[in-house]
Amino acid sequence: MLFRLLRAHLGPYSRDITLLVLLQLVSTIGMLYLPTLNADIIDSGVLKGDTGYILRVGGVMVGVSLAQAACSIGAVYYGARTAMAIGRDIRSAVFSRVQDFSARELNQFGAPSLITRTTNDVQQVQMLALMTFTLMVAAPIMCVGGIVMALNQDVPLSGLLLAVVPALGAVVVVLVGRMRPQFRGMQTRIDAVNRIMREQITGIRVIRAFVKDDHEKARFTTANGELAGYALRVGRLMALMFPIVMGVVNVSSVAVFWFGAHRIESGGMQIGALTAFLSYLMQILMSVMMATFMFMMVPRAEVCAERIQEVLDTESSVVPPLHPVTELRARGTLELRGVDFRYPGAEASVLRDVDLTARPGRTTAVIGSTGSGKTTLLGLVPRLFDATGGSVLIDGVDVRELDPAKLSELIGLVPQKPYLFSGTVASNLRYGKPEATDEELWQALETAQAAEFVRKFPEGLDAPIAQGGTNVSGGQRQRLAIARALVRRPEIYLFDDSFSALDYATDARLRAALARETGDATVVIVAQRVSTIRDADRIVVLDEGAVVGTGTHQELMADNPTYREIVLSQLTEQEAA
Repeated sequence: MLFRLLRAHLGPYSRDITLLVLLQLVSTIGMLYLPTLNADIIDSGVLKGDTGYILRVGGVMVGVSLAQAACSIGAVYYGARTAMAIGRDIRSAVFSRVQDFSARELNQFGAPSLITRTTNDVQQVQMLALMTFTLMVAAPIMCVGGIVMALNQDVPLSGLLLAVVPALGAVVVVLVGRMRPQFRGMQTRIDAVNRIMREQITGIRVIRAFVKDDHEKARFTTANGELAGYALRVGRLMALMFPIVMGVVNVSSVAVFWFGAHRIESGGMQIGALTAFLSYLMQILMSVMMATFMFMMVPRAEVCAERIQEVLDTESSVVPPLHPVTELRARGTLELRGVDFRYPGAEASVLRDVDLTARPGRTTAVIGSTGSGKTTLLGLVPRLFDATGGSVLIDGVDVRELDPAKLSELIGLVPQKPYLFSGTVASNLRYGKPEATDEELWQALETAQAAEFVRKFPEGLDAPIAQGGTNVSGGQRQRLAIARALVRRPEIYLFDDSFSALDYATDARLRAALARETGDATVVIVAQRVSTIRDADRIVVLDEGAVVGTGTHQELMADNPTYREIVLSQLTEQEAA
């Protein structure tokens, strides 16, 4: 998965990668050439007392060093730039894919996991790419070149490499194999910590209201402890690796001096050659150590790449049409024909054989007990998810055949839990219509009964809104969400229990203003409060996902027991009449 992910995003940077490899090659050749020049200075200059030779070869060494440094700087620059670009592209790809997800896929992964995959997981892959470009490209060149140059200095002494390099390789393979499951556990535990933190931050009021501070601290402590445990196990393996590697390096150095001294004594080797051989041995071992450091990062990056690729490989259950319809003849007629919907893995359908027609200029209300499928029904219209049976049609065209942009243009949805984005009142109201004028914003606020409290803000339309609208009350948040939908002036309005946080007087004023503002539009209201929907032109009663009655308030009170039960649970017989 890791190489598949990187290969998919390396294409646009092939030129930079080619230049990077060339720079690394030149830099490594320069490093390999320096010990040979140093050996020449010792054998042909120092031992013979030839100062001129020392200065000439020393000058060459300075030139090679400067060229090697320049190439190394260039390689790091291109490596860092390419790695950061790859990280940016992967984050963008994950974000784009998530934007295409329906509610089904979002629930499948969960927000905390998607956040972790887009940030921490991508960062691990990006860091591996950076280390590969800056270290791993040079490591094999240095290792092979070092072996060749060591053989050139003294073949018998090079036999030590046959023992040293395999020993280091075996250490790397064993330890890296044990790290991989630990890194997988780490990423899963990061998901858990993010999930708990998200729940605790968003639910802080509930936690304090029920005095559950200690319980939540215990939850976080448990999740944090599990993450720390995995991190410690990885740390122990890393701590074990470096002493072993350094031990092999030190033993190798002692062996070189021991056997090299005997070679010099017998006349088979010169002092400069021994110095150069030791330098090459260190370069070979350093390249192995660099590879070791890289291999320590690979298991975690592999796990992260699998998690990222899982998101990228997940297709949305809401598929755009191949030949989308972009123009409609009529103006906003909404129809559900025999609609069924079942969540993946569920034993029973949430909606069963639902028929509903909502026409322009009329208000259609949907009411039912909790869990009867009201919100699910509304979610099918803008294709937050698709019906598993039957059809949802606008002006006679199935929504699955409509162009997504056209469908969005036709519908104004106010969800059950209205969400405001960080910014200002104006930026939130213009979310669906960036070109809206201030006059249009104030008109929408007046209709939504929100103008009064917005005028009280010192900044007015420029008043800041915190993420999620947490700096305004629930009722203010609902009214701003309603105003946001009104600014677009769509042909179909979908209100999903959007008046629940309003007092009865504000609710009544808002519905009266909406009736004037949306007179030519199709309005569908889902509500729990009977007073909100009793004046609707048509009321649809849902019970356990099925339509059990339709009609006006008076008609349903007379002959529908389910509706009558809901009404009398909120109103007296006299108030309901």
